[in-house]
Amino acid sequence: MEKLAELKALVEAAEKEGQAFYEKNNNAAGTRFRNALQQIKALATELRKDVTDKKNAGK
Repeated sequence: MEKLAELKALVEAAEKEGQAFYEKNNNAAGTRFRNALQQIKALATELRKDVTDKKNAGK
């Protein structure tokens, strides 16, 4: 559940940066937004692997 909380925090941070990029035309926020999205992708992939491993361990 710790990783899920981390994922939620990353999504919240990405949302703030996305708003700054799209609404305020802040190019630096766009870079931070892309970075946050990449971190979300990596953590989601890691979570998927953990779920699969745990599911298959029961078999």
